[in-house]
Amino acid sequence: MEMKDAVVALAAMAQETRLAVFRALVVAGPEGLSAGRIADALAVAPATLSFHLKELDRAGLVTARQDGRYVLYSANFAQMNALLGFLTANCCRGEVDDCAPAALCCPPDHA
Repeated sequence: MEMKDAVVALAAMAQETRLAVFRALVVAGPEGLSAGRIADALAVAPATLSFHLKELDRAGLVTARQDGRYVLYSANFAQMNALLGFLTANCCRGEVDDCAPAALCCPPDHA
């Protein structure tokens, strides 16, 4: 991940509603959630949610897919893990066994 991409991703999550949306999508896993379920769970107005989902999408942190008449949103686990990797790349002067996360969330072969 490039520095500019990390800045965009961190800026997208530096807002309470967007961070809550992203965390809800992480919990939902690769199956994702419809916009309606997200809005209900977080008590967010649909127009407001749409704005926040667009910002997360622009940062590459969420993906959307059509499922019948619904659009399901999922966390982009590859992008999330890339951001975590970027943030911890030089952790503990390269001694990653001492300070790196134990495991990545939803590795790409499971996403």
